[in-house]
Amino acid sequence: MTNIKVRFAPSPTGWIHIGNVRTALFNYLWTKKMEGTMLLRIDDTDVARSKKEYEDGIYDALKWLGINWDEEARQSARVKRYDEVVEQLKKDGRIYACYDTPEELEFKRKRLMAKGLPPIYDRQALKYTPDDIKKFETEGRKPHYRFKLIDTDIVWEDEVRGTCKYDATKLSDPIIIREDGSYLYHLPSVIDDVDFQITHIVRGEDHVTNTAAQIQMFEALGGRVPTFAHLPLLTGKEGKLSKRLGSLGIRELREDGVEAMAISSFLAKLGTSEDIRPFYSLEELAETLDFNKIGRSQPKFDDEELKKFNAKLIHGMPYEALKDNFGVSKEFWEKVKGNLVIAKDVLIWNNICNKEIEPIMEDKDFTIVASEMLPNASFDENTFGNWMNEIKEKTGRKGKELFHPIRMALTAEANGPELKTLLPLIGYDKAYKRLRGEKA
Repeated sequence: MTNIKVRFAPSPTGWIHIGNVRTALFNYLWTKKMEGTMLLRIDDTDVARSKKEYEDGIYDALKWLGINWDEEARQSARVKRYDEVVEQLKKDGRIYACYDTPEELEFKRKRLMAKGLPPIYDRQALKYTPDDIKKFETEGRKPHYRFKLIDTDIVWEDEVRGTCKYDATKLSDPIIIREDGSYLYHLPSVIDDVDFQITHIVRGEDHVTNTAAQIQMFEALGGRVPTFAHLPLLTGKEGKLSKRLGSLGIRELREDGVEAMAISSFLAKLGTSEDIRPFYSLEELAETLDFNKIGRSQPKFDDEELKKFNAKLIHGMPYEALKDNFGVSKEFWEKVKGNLVIAKDVLIWNNICNKEIEPIMEDKDFTIVASEMLPNASFDENTFGNWMNEIKEKTGRKGKELFHPIRMALTAEANGPELKTLLPLIGYDKAYKRLRGEKA
């Protein structure tokens, strides 16, 4: 299919979190694979809760992740268009006013549930007389508005869930406009999708019931019904939805040193039949996207597992894929990356090898002996092993008793890259002085 177009439609009512990012990622990957376009739509009709800082956070997170978009729109700028469509749908008999209070609606809902019936709206509002409406308005009531569903089966082929079928008689006519005149999600989203010619809607499975009602909205507007792909929602490691997971932000993961491609690689394969493995570009990752490989069960997301995966990604990361090279050379990166947990830790080892440090002397007498045996020549990766064999032969030391005091003197760190790798990077002069307890 040509002219594929998707949209990512976040609401700036909170910080963009891991679930939002997963949706954005799948939309973007699908666009790249199908050579389509992507619309970023800011759903900011909730004026009270929308904030610029949250919107800025959306832009920052997407750009950092490498998720780019081709077009942009915001719903707050399109209210006049929504009003025009609503007026037409009112004339068509598909939108009607309701004067039920929240208390009345709740009473009806509980009564139906007590009878074992689905708690759907009874369409009492369609039976109002002019006198009823006048009475309600005299009481100070303001109407909310519903979209009238046609009583038929609603069926679509979902890219993830397969055939989906809903009986519209078992669904409530959705509220589309609140009493204060503000719009809810349903209808503006459909109007936008029609106007911007969206061909595929990729979103979370919490929208499946919305989709059933929205398909009839598409039809009422005379628009083409897009293809839908509803992704299973992420769950916490305990197997249930977690409040923390619902708010785990990209800012926190980024501050913890998690790489953008670690997040994308992990999220793209979590819950699929494929192994989670490192990818170093979104283009490479996009080529592997297959909705048929996404399982129906809700995948468990564990940020600690993501951080372990991040280390695995770094250990294989080519220098060219390092977004910020931190001022280190390609040679230095390739030598130390295998021992890093987060990429910026390369700075620690760059400083240890190239700047002055205070050595930690666990056994100064021993390390002075070791310094006297250190070959005063150009070092390579064999230098350390040959040097250790000579020290072992002379002192009889082995294992931790041999290596640990030397490591602490040379690096002031108990763990890290192998000393056979670090010694050539430190060089003779610094190594000699540190082994003798001098700053170097």
